[in-house]
Amino acid sequence: MDALRRILALVRKELLANLKDPRSLGSLLIPPVIQCILFGYAATYDLDRAPYAVLDHDRSATSRALLAQFDGSGVFRRAGNLSGTAQIRDWIDARRALFVIVIGQDFEKQVLSGQPAPVQIIGDGRNSNTAGTALGYVQTVAGEFNARQRQDGAAMAGVIATGRAWYNPNLETRWSMIPALIGAITMMQTLMLAAMSVAREREQGTFDQLLVTPFRPHEIMIGKAVPAMLIGLAQATNVLLAAQLFFRIPFAGSFLALYAGLVLFLFASVGIGLLASSISATMQQAMMYSFVVVMPFLLLSGLTTPVSNMPLPMQHFTLINPLRYAIDITRRIYLEGAGFALLAPEMGALAALALLTLTASAWMFRRKLT
Repeated sequence: MDALRRILALVRKELLANLKDPRSLGSLLIPPVIQCILFGYAATYDLDRAPYAVLDHDRSATSRALLAQFDGSGVFRRAGNLSGTAQIRDWIDARRALFVIVIGQDFEKQVLSGQPAPVQIIGDGRNSNTAGTALGYVQTVAGEFNARQRQDGAAMAGVIATGRAWYNPNLETRWSMIPALIGAITMMQTLMLAAMSVAREREQGTFDQLLVTPFRPHEIMIGKAVPAMLIGLAQATNVLLAAQLFFRIPFAGSFLALYAGLVLFLFASVGIGLLASSISATMQQAMMYSFVVVMPFLLLSGLTTPVSNMPLPMQHFTLINPLRYAIDITRRIYLEGAGFALLAPEMGALAALALLTLTASAWMFRRKLT
């Protein structure tokens, strides 16, 4: 009985220690709620009003009836009508459309004569999961259209939807996942190292010794940031080599553009990590803050589900997520071959986030020193 009382007293003491500390209490209650919300709304493979564009060479009543079937499905949203083949690349590259429906000039004639009526679907293969799901829905809608036409007494062989995925012809998951992991793995490693750098010094009691050295505050910050960035670049290089040498995923872009984007991304990640480290008293708190940041950033990055499929408030939140831009940059450079000109908006956003996070961490770091 005495042993049981001692154990219960120790359990009570530990519970009170955790529940009375606002930081510990917040880390216990807030992350599960955030993760439930994110998994429930953002991490979904269901398509909801996915944008598509139309290039209708036939412009007939039958082609309009087919497109009305898509518009009324509740799954797709027509984002625009194209006037020429050259516009397809622009709409796919800019992610304005998840896929483009191309209807041939003799579509209605083929339908009325009972011949097979091919319809080409050009999809964005940079996210293989979403593209595959979209093509599956397209086949379903085409089947429903064929069934409705037969009910109306039309003698027809049926509309045949043939899919073609750009940048990932076979819709292989690793083609879209591995290049995206260049940014995802790099962020997890870099942010964690930067977050624990100052907290480790405080916990080990060497931070005060560091302050009496000739180093200035900004020199200490640079000294803490550079190693994390170098390790992050090494991690990114390892994933890049695995993608090319082991998985044999063809690299279509420029290594210079890729590493320029990664450096900007690492600056932003290190800034977030140093900001978490500057407000953490222990390494445990730094790791907890890093986990709280990394999990939402991963879910709201477009790594597995497209940003356009998320609720509008979450889409707005992704604008401050550096991993969103890093994944977009790595996928587009790796699969699409995009250069500096096409990636200027994403790189500009990363530069702004890097400036913001590094400035905030520097201000917090100086504040802690005074």
